[in-house]
Amino acid sequence: MSIRTILVSTLLILLLGSPVALSWFLGRQAQTRPIVPPGREEVVFWHFWGGQDRDVVEDVVQRFNEAQSSYWVRPIAMPGNNLQAKLFLSVAGGDPPDLVNQDDPILADWAERGVIQPLDEFGGVEVKKMGDWMFESARRLSTYNNQFFGVCNGLDIRAMYYNKTALQQYGLSPPETIEGLDRVANTVSPANEAHERYAYLPDSRRFWAWGFVYGGGFFDPQTYQANVDSQPLVECLRWMQSYGRIYGPDNLAAFRQGDQSLPGKTFPLLPIEADSVVGRYCLIMDGQWRVRDIVNFQNKRRKAGIAYPEYGVCPLPTTSGGRKNAGWVNGNFFVVPSGARNSTGAWEFIKFWIGFNQESQAAKTCAAGGWIPVSQSVVDDPLFQAYLDKNPMFAKFVELAGSPNQFPIPQVPGAAFFKRTIEAAGYEAMNNPEKSAVEILKTANERIQKHLDRAREDLKLNEERP
Repeated sequence: MSIRTILVSTLLILLLGSPVALSWFLGRQAQTRPIVPPGREEVVFWHFWGGQDRDVVEDVVQRFNEAQSSYWVRPIAMPGNNLQAKLFLSVAGGDPPDLVNQDDPILADWAERGVIQPLDEFGGVEVKKMGDWMFESARRLSTYNNQFFGVCNGLDIRAMYYNKTALQQYGLSPPETIEGLDRVANTVSPANEAHERYAYLPDSRRFWAWGFVYGGGFFDPQTYQANVDSQPLVECLRWMQSYGRIYGPDNLAAFRQGDQSLPGKTFPLLPIEADSVVGRYCLIMDGQWRVRDIVNFQNKRRKAGIAYPEYGVCPLPTTSGGRKNAGWVNGNFFVVPSGARNSTGAWEFIKFWIGFNQESQAAKTCAAGGWIPVSQSVVDDPLFQAYLDKNPMFAKFVELAGSPNQFPIPQVPGAAFFKRTIEAAGYEAMNNPEKSAVEILKTANERIQKHLDRAREDLKLNEERP
């Protein structure tokens, strides 16, 4: 357990055991509450957005407040690193917010601990209709044990960005298969040579995405068993290791370290020097938010009169026996805390935000934020279609959002541990390409299953306590 975890745990114990401290914490929230218009019920909304995104959130809130006369949403920006501690305190103290937005894999943990409510307690029959209306990927992010405990309000999809100009120089096309991707890598950056750039390198953190591409599942909800060491995932990890065997793990580690030394949050696909059209890679996996980086880069060069490369986006290349248009999905989702005073108002705001029965509102929100809608009905709205016409690379991510082969981290208690362990296994494999992928994943599977069983047993004991 880290020092930070110990400190946070100690703080929670002290505050929960001290009525004075808890009253002070909750009282400070009440001091800043604005006056709610007469006849309205307040909906307190905690979120983590800042900067440009916060402006979009404030606009959604304003539009909702102006669109009806029953509720009044009050948005409160909360630091993400302290949000969970503050939420648990507020629930324990009987003064939680009415709505919280999250993007960490906590849905199952919070549901089992009784921190959040199932939606059907206040959404009624509309909840099922909403589920049918959603993309399957959004539905997976919103449910635990086949019950809605959250509502996804924006999807994050990974795809393959490619430098179209660079590939054309080599007479290459965007790869559709793993074998094709390997051919591109061998052509642009052959083995046994020093390279200032690579065509493509697997990222150990993206084992999740490639595992789903290869046909793996990581977890079987029917048996409640992790299957991290299944054959598809073993084959996937061996393929990722092959790049270390070809180029040498030390060379790759040093090159990856160079990515971290780029100024700011520079996208390593983009060239730094004004006279270059190729960055550190020709292809790289990343999310839809990078479209904005590419567009800004091209606009900057256009204004300066400097040549710039063309870029494109394609699905992650697949393999024999694998899945097409597959990958790892995550995103933002709403939850309604237990003890919320205005669950009904929170539900009305949720529907407004995602565009359930009012698609044009969500289309406006998603176009303003550069966010992926959670329903094809919103995608089809003329306003959002106009946005996609202007942003063809972004449109590829939206298309992938509707694929049934986009999967989140398994919705289980202990999902955060699951995520860390998988990423650690990928890191170990990439740094030790000669080490057995079977052994690495067998060890990871045992650790994950032990953690899942312990979490399940702890929950059972809590239920049995009077």
